[in-house]
Amino acid sequence: MTTVGPGPLEDACACDTGLGYLACCGRYHAGAAAPTALALMRSRYTAYARGHHDYLIATHDPATRGPLDREQLAAASAALTWIGLTIVAVVDGGLADHTGVVEFEARARRGAQLVTQRERSRFRRLDGRWCYVDGAIGRTPAQATAAPGRNDPCPCGSGQKYKRCHGR
Repeated sequence: MTTVGPGPLEDACACDTGLGYLACCGRYHAGAAAPTALALMRSRYTAYARGHHDYLIATHDPATRGPLDREQLAAASAALTWIGLTIVAVVDGGLADHTGVVEFEARARRGAQLVTQRERSRFRRLDGRWCYVDGAIGRTPAQATAAPGRNDPCPCGSGQKYKRCHGR
C-alpha cells in the first residue's frame, strides 16, 4: 500500500466530498490544476491534513505569500489532527471566473481540545491556475464571545502569536 503523507492513497479524501483521495484531491497534489476555487480550497485543506506543505506553498499567491516556508507550516500543523471541513459559501471561482471566494469551517484536534477555524478565503487565477490569495479569519458561534488577546496563540493554528499572524 502506497502512502503520501498520513493515510493510504485509497482512503476517503479528507475534504469530505465522499470520494477517495486519488479521485479527489490526490490528483491536484500530483500536479493537475484545480478547475475551480472550491476545488483548490478543498485540496489545500487536504494538504494540511496529509502534510503536503510544498503544495500549500506552491498554491499560495506569491504576491501575498510573505515569509511562509515549509518548516513553519510543518511546525504549525504538527500538533493538529484535521477532522472535518464544512463549506459555508462559495462566490464565483468557477470554470470561467478569474476570482472567487470560499468561506469554510475547518475542524481539528490539538490533543483533547477541539479547534475550529472559520475563514473567508479569496482566490485568483494566476497563469491559468487557481491560487490562494488571503483569508479573513472569522469567529465561529462558539468563539463569538471571546476574541483572542494580542499574545494568545492565533486561532488559525500557525503556532504564532495572534498579533504576529491574523491580528495584524
